[in-house]
Amino acid sequence: MKINWKVRFTNFHFYIQLALAIFVPILAYAGLTAQDLTTWPTLFNVFAEAVRNPYVLFTVAVSVYNSIPDNTTKGIGDSQQVLTYNKPKGDK
Repeated sequence: MKINWKVRFTNFHFYIQLALAIFVPILAYAGLTAQDLTTWPTLFNVFAEAVRNPYVLFTVAVSVYNSIPDNTTKGIGDSQQVLTYNKPKGDK
């Protein structure tokens, strides 16, 4: 299982996907929406409670794991072609 982390970390969409993979399960467990987080202390309290809760950490871990595989290949690694990329491939 090889993953081209260098290319993933240069892709802005990977960061968005990873942030949502962490943020959404925490909000769902807390029964909140993004609109409920109107102050920084509220946001920090939600994350502090999430870190103390093994169930929430497990759901975040599953969500992050689900954001890693390339769904166009078998398994969770990248294809041989993707492993040769130095930057995300654009449309021609």
